Amino acid sequence: MELKYVDFKAISMSKSVGMETMKFSSSLLDSKLKFGVNVAPKFCSGKGLYFRDKWVLDASDDEYGGVIVTAERLPSNPAKFASVLRASLAHWKVKGKKGVWLKLPVEKCDLVPIAVKEGFQYHHAERGYVMMTYWIPNEPCMLPSNASHQVGVGGFVINDKNEVLVVQEKHSAPALSGLWKIPTGFILESEEIFTGVVREVKEETGIDTEFVEVMAFRHAQNVAFEKSDLFFVCLLRPLSKQIKVDDLEIKAAKWMPLAEFVEQPLIQGDDMFKKIIDIFIARLGKRYCGLSVHQLVSKFDDKLSTLYFNTVDDPDLNCQAS
Repeated sequence: MELKYVDFKAISMSKSVGMETMKFSSSLLDSKLKFGVNVAPKFCSGKGLYFRDKWVLDASDDEYGGVIVTAERLPSNPAKFASVLRASLAHWKVKGKKGVWLKLPVEKCDLVPIAVKEGFQYHHAERGYVMMTYWIPNEPCMLPSNASHQVGVGGFVINDKNEVLVVQEKHSAPALSGLWKIPTGFILESEEIFTGVVREVKEETGIDTEFVEVMAFRHAQNVAFEKSDLFFVCLLRPLSKQIKVDDLEIKAAKWMPLAEFVEQPLIQGDDMFKKIIDIFIARLGKRYCGLSVHQLVSKFDDKLSTLYFNTVDDPDLNCQAS
């Protein structure tokens, strides 16, 4: 007999130890469907089999054929989460999905071991959550890795007296003890390089500045927790003079004559420091041009992005290097 209709309102469910049992009852069907931990519950219809939504985690599709689980609608009960997670993975596999992104808030951290047991891997963590991933296809995982770099900035600020704004940090490596250095720091999430360096100088010294250009950048490997590091050396123009030290990070700050700054033994004895100073002095003498800021919109994402490049079409009034 061909099945034409199922009265789903009449469906009831029951559970048995070690195996879940779903009972179907209607005027046309009276049977049982048993399924194990790796198979999601299914219902019959005239069009075939489908998964009931209440047994699948709420998720949205990403643009690469995967799914992003809605963190706000995760079950709080660990046992229920384990059951629904298994059913969801089976459902997404049938649907041909690829990567699964599972964001677990800190208040639901007890769900992490369950996800690990089901094969999820750590991707990254922030203060309020841990992101886990699962690759469904039986082929090499194509999900992108966690962020590979941290980004730092340093600000060369020089006034009309040929003095450089320098600081001594409260907490520094023993090898750098006594060094007067330019203000440095890390870029914040979603922060531009040119705004981040201005912020760092302001926080450490109280000096307001205007970004001029990126003079150089350094790329180093295995700097912190096996991550790489990008450090952008920027030229800034001072807009104020009065120094106000950040007592949490900075031991002292002052305006130091350029010659005195350059002649510090720690700078003269370090090839990287010396080269950066050489670039800085060449820039002051207009024998070198850095990278200025240009904000443009790309049709690829319709978003405003920042492109750093040396001015080639228009004359650079601040740099006359040929």
